[in-house]
Amino acid sequence: MRLLKSTIHTDITDMSAKTFLRKATRAIVINGDDILLLYTKRYHDYSLPGGGIDDGESNVNGLVRELKEETGAKNVQNIQEFGLYEEFRPWYKEGFDIVHMQSFCYVCTIDDELLEPELESHEIDNGMHPIWMNIHQAITHNEHTIANSEKKGLSIERETYLLKLIVRELFL
Repeated sequence: MRLLKSTIHTDITDMSAKTFLRKATRAIVINGDDILLLYTKRYHDYSLPGGGIDDGESNVNGLVRELKEETGAKNVQNIQEFGLYEEFRPWYKEGFDIVHMQSFCYVCTIDDELLEPELESHEIDNGMHPIWMNIHQAITHNEHTIANSEKKGLSIERETYLLKLIVRELFL
């Protein structure tokens, strides 16, 4: 899979520190000028649906599972590699200082009708919900959040970069 971008968070000063690898998938589902996203009230941002790949789970199986859990998507088909976004960020759990986050991004299609999402409790607490959104409006919103919000999460820079790249490469 092609490498889209590799970033190192500015708070990381020692790359030899104890590092944890976290693999995740990100789904790119497009319908006209709209894209299926997750809005998270806590961080006031839009992100691609997806999440951690379980031990022993393939990237594609993780993608299908995460799409179903977070958005209620069904009948995920036409799965094609888009690229890998990797980042090194501070990690605050015992035993590690850095997380090496690998986000494997895939373009796919789903049925028009979404079922009820099966969100985890922290996702519900954060006010997360799926939404079809005009991709240009989502980018503008995220850029405004980056520039003006104290609430922004660490993933908004990745998500905004990916949305802009999707526009350049997939929206003709």
